[in-house]
Amino acid sequence: MSRTARILLLSAAVAATLAACQRKEDKAPAQAKATPAAVAPAVSNTPVGYDSKTPYATVKLTLPQAVKTTPALHAALYADMVRDLKQFEEGAQADLSEAGGGPNPYEKTIAFAPGAETARLVSLARTDFEFTGGAHPNTSFASVIWDKTTNKRLGFADLFRPGADLSVLDKALCAAANAAKQARSPGSETATLDGKMWTCPKAVSTPFVLTPGTTPGKAGGVTFLMGPYQIGPYSDGPYWIALPQSAFRALLAPAYADQFDGAPAKAGDVTPKNG
Repeated sequence: MSRTARILLLSAAVAATLAACQRKEDKAPAQAKATPAAVAPAVSNTPVGYDSKTPYATVKLTLPQAVKTTPALHAALYADMVRDLKQFEEGAQADLSEAGGGPNPYEKTIAFAPGAETARLVSLARTDFEFTGGAHPNTSFASVIWDKTTNKRLGFADLFRPGADLSVLDKALCAAANAAKQARSPGSETATLDGKMWTCPKAVSTPFVLTPGTTPGKAGGVTFLMGPYQIGPYSDGPYWIALPQSAFRALLAPAYADQFDGAPAKAGDVTPKNG
């Protein structure tokens, strides 16, 4: 076989091999598109605590770890609370310096505890402990209800229908609070909505958080946070009163009614043991 013929045969063989490979590639099933990796929820890098101690004041902030998954809320709370604590320190320094000092520095702590969380809402209970001298420290409560879809803080008027008759809710709260009061101090004077000695607070003016419930992802009710002295003596302590959503469901704003269902995991007096 001549050299030219061998080259032609070799070229033909190479061409045939390339064609076969091309046919295999054409017949090969298309590779499935890679499934994108699940995107982890954003987590805030903001600290969950702050503390400071000077000769005039000791201050501390505690936030729950769970708040880190709601970065906008976390950042806003941390900034606001640290500012408030620094202002308290400045006020303590001014007071004690003017008075020529004192035996003990002032003290203030702010602690947040998680309430129930739904698909749309996050709730936190805030406890303030403050001591500036006197017979005993002062304890007060506040709360945060946060809409995760709008990154906005909600108030009572957002969760409940405008113009709704709240008397049913006020009566339910008063009755549950009195039941808790009698359990702690049997025979004590009953609080009433128009009482002279002990008056039940109105729902609209009482801080509350969402109550964990029996339906996953839903709030089973709301828990109202009442401080010492509101319905009884300081020795009785505070009252956290959980009401089932069935007691006020008709009063809820349509935009948030679907965030409630089932019953509270526990109703009535749910005051923390260290509260």
